[in-house]
Amino acid sequence: MDAISFLGSALGIRRIQQPEPDPVRRDAKADLTAGWRYIFGHRGLRALFWNSQLFGGPVMMTSPLLTVLMLRDLGLPPWNYGVSLGVSCLGGVLGARLVPRLTRRYGLHTMLFVFGVLRAPWLLLMPLAPNGWGGFVVITAAETGLLVAAGAFNPSFATYRMDATEDGFMARVVGSWAITSRCVQPAFMASGGVLAALIGLRGALWVAGVCCLTSAFVLPWKAARPAPLPEPA
Repeated sequence: MDAISFLGSALGIRRIQQPEPDPVRRDAKADLTAGWRYIFGHRGLRALFWNSQLFGGPVMMTSPLLTVLMLRDLGLPPWNYGVSLGVSCLGGVLGARLVPRLTRRYGLHTMLFVFGVLRAPWLLLMPLAPNGWGGFVVITAAETGLLVAAGAFNPSFATYRMDATEDGFMARVVGSWAITSRCVQPAFMASGGVLAALIGLRGALWVAGVCCLTSAFVLPWKAARPAPLPEPA
């Protein structure tokens, strides 16, 4: 099914009739570090940058550990694993659907902080999951709660980042952010495997939960509004 979805995506792209414009010629030398320098020069973006790594890394770390926990340690059938992931993803859709109404009522920055905190503690429930159906319920509830909060947080985060980033630096900021995440998350996943071998599967899940909880403490609490933009380089 995953392969078929990629094939459908390729066919959809193939049907696009609008020709792509020629790229703009740039004679200036590319600066690969400009995105990171911009992020670290802005207190709000800097705090959100570390917040995103401390959240995304542990969440990805639990992905392979959760598979082993549910299918081996808890003795759950494979369909329970699929249903748990599917239900929790619906929670993410629900969280995203709530964003416009909640943002109009409470404001962007309240959304950013409230759901930035609410998404942080859920991983701590996973190592408490008992065997059998009780474990299925606990894990599904934890994943759903996390994704509801993350689904509501992500649009607020993306909006804040766009508001706080000058247009000319947007591509470099987003690119640097993505490069870092694609390095940090696999590193967390590899570390999770090592920790599971050293201190046990549930011990590794506890570490992931504590790291994820730490992300709430590095939200841009002192930058409730976007800080002044740095001067262009």
